[in-house]
Order: sequence, then structure tokens, then C-alpha cells
Amino acid sequence: MDLHSAHRILEAEAARTGLGTGPDRRLRLTLIIGMPLFLPVLGIMILVPKSLMNDVLHVYEAGIIGCLLHYVWVFAQYPRYVGRPPYLTRDLAMGGGFFLPSLFFGFWPGMIAAPAWSVFVGVAYAVDVWREHRERR
Repeated sequence: MDLHSAHRILEAEAARTGLGTGPDRRLRLTLIIGMPLFLPVLGIMILVPKSLMNDVLHVYEAGIIGCLLHYVWVFAQYPRYVGRPPYLTRDLAMGGGFFLPSLFFGFWPGMIAAPAWSVFVGVAYAVDVWREHRERR
């Protein structure tokens, strides 16, 4: 086993068992921090005066958009399945998890973009696998 293979095995095991490394870690932290953040936001909205409730909501909606843009940025860095670190495709597809907080607050752009993102990642994966299969023949 060469050094490159050993390094890939180590990265795959770290990505599978924990937060992972590199882009896997960034995407998982984005999801872990961004998605359940709607609970503290709801608490803040209850505590602030009515005049500031919409401002708090708009800040959180901007955060959801920022999280989804982070997923797009990581996808742009690793557009081909072959060049991605292990489990990155799965982590990219988890961006659809932002559907639930968007649904909770009635944020239409998030309700449309989050599931559409997961479908896009799935289709991109299928196209890459299909291309690779065709090239082998």
C-alpha cells in the first residue's frame, strides 16, 4: 500500500466516524450550527419587541441563504465526483436539511432552494457515474 492510498483510507475513516476533515467538516458544521439555530431565533423573537421581530427573522433567513451558498461554494470547488473527498457527496446532499427551518418560518426561497439543492447534487452524481461508466466501455 502506498502513502496516497493510506492517506485516503485515513480520510475516509475520519469522514465516516466523526466530523471529518476539510470540506466534509465545514459542511457538517454548517448544517449542525445553521439548522437547529431556529430554536434560539424563535426564543429571541419572543423576547424582543414586536418592532424588532421581523429584523431578527430576516437575519436568520440571511443565515439560511448563507449556509446554502456555502454548499454551492464547496460544490464549485469539487464539481466532479471523482475528485471529491470521501463522503462529500452525501454531505453536499444534506443541504436539503435547511428545508425544515425554512418551512417553520415560512421562508419560501429556502423551502424551494433546499430540496432543489439535494436533487441537483443527486442528479450531478448520477451524471458523473453515468459518464464514468460510458468512458470505461
